[in-house]
Amino acid sequence: MDTPKALNEVVLPQPVVGPLTRSAIFLVLCLRPEPENYVAMRSFLRDLSGLVRAVEFRNIEAGLTCVVGFGSDAWDKLFGSVRPAELHPFQEIRSGGRNAVSTPGDILFHIRAKRPDLCFELAMQIMDAVGEFVSVADEVHGFRYFDDRDILGFVDGTENPRGDGARDAAIVGAEDAAFSGGSYVIVQKYLHDMKGWNALPTEMQERIIGRKKLSDVELSDTVKPPYAHNALTNIEKDGKQLQILRDNMPFGRPGHGEFGTYFIGYSRSPTVTEKMLQNMFVGDPPGNYDRLLDFSQPVTGGLFFAPTATFLDELGDSLDQNGASEVPAKNIAEISASDDTSLGIGSLKEDKDE
Repeated sequence: MDTPKALNEVVLPQPVVGPLTRSAIFLVLCLRPEPENYVAMRSFLRDLSGLVRAVEFRNIEAGLTCVVGFGSDAWDKLFGSVRPAELHPFQEIRSGGRNAVSTPGDILFHIRAKRPDLCFELAMQIMDAVGEFVSVADEVHGFRYFDDRDILGFVDGTENPRGDGARDAAIVGAEDAAFSGGSYVIVQKYLHDMKGWNALPTEMQERIIGRKKLSDVELSDTVKPPYAHNALTNIEKDGKQLQILRDNMPFGRPGHGEFGTYFIGYSRSPTVTEKMLQNMFVGDPPGNYDRLLDFSQPVTGGLFFAPTATFLDELGDSLDQNGASEVPAKNIAEISASDDTSLGIGSLKEDKDE
C-alpha cells in the first residue's frame, strides 16, 4: 500500500493552468467493468507522464499537455473510498424544456497543443494503450477560431482569470488538504442552431451575450438585459466574484451541419460551475434563463476530478478483494511555484462560450 505524502512535501499539479493553445482533443472514456481493467488502467496512468513527454519531445515549442480526470464511480473503483470532498456525478438540470444532460463518462483526457498533429498523436497513443479495456463515450477535436472567437462569432474568454487568480480559481487548496493541488472539471458538448442564430440581428445577439460582437466591449448595465449570458454567469459570494478556469473550444463538421462549442471549466469547487448552470437553465430568478439556450443545446455533461501529477505517478497496481484500489489519498499541501505556467483560461463572469 502506498503511504500518504507528508504535508510539507512539494508535489506537482497536472497542467490545468496553462497557456491557450490552437488545438485540443477531448476524450471521454468508460471503463469496462472487469477488475483486471482497473489494474491495467492504473498501470497506464502511472506511466502517462512519460508517454506525454515522448510525444511532446517531437516538438517542444508546440506545448503539448494532457490533463486526466476521473468521474465519481470510476474514482472508487480505481483509487478506493478515500475521495475528494466534493466529487459526485454530474447533476442533470431540467427546466422549461431546457435540459443540461448527464451522460456516461469515467475518465476524461484533455489534450492541448499549438499543433493538431501532436494532439492527434497523443490521443492515438492513449487509445492504443487502453483501447482494450475502455469504450469511448465521446471524442471531440477542437480548434481555436480566428481571434479567439466561438462559432457564434463572439470572443470567448475575455474575463479569464490570470496568474495567481487562475490558480486560485482552479486549484483545490487547504479546504481539502488530502487533495490539495487537484481540480474539479465539468464538461459539456454544446450544439448550436447556426441558421437560427445567424437570422438574429447583430444587436439581439449582443444583448443575449452581453457584449459587442466586433469590439468585444461589454454592454453597459443600462443596456444589458438580465437574461444576458454574462449577467447570469456572474457568480458572487459576500461581494466577491467566484471564478472558474475555462478552455472552451469550437468544433464542427460542416458537411453534417454540426457546429458546436465544447465547454470545459476547471474549479476548486464544482458548486461554482453548478450555480452558473442553474442560473442559465432555470434562471435567476426562475424563468429569467439564458436566451443563448434557445440556440444552443448540451448533448453531454460530466463532472470529473483531476488529481495531481504526483498522485498519478506514484500509483501502485494493488486492488483489494472488492476490486477497489488500496491507494489512500495523498496529502498535498504545497505546490511548487515553478509549476505556474498560467495564462488564465476562463471566468464565470464574462465568458461567452456556449
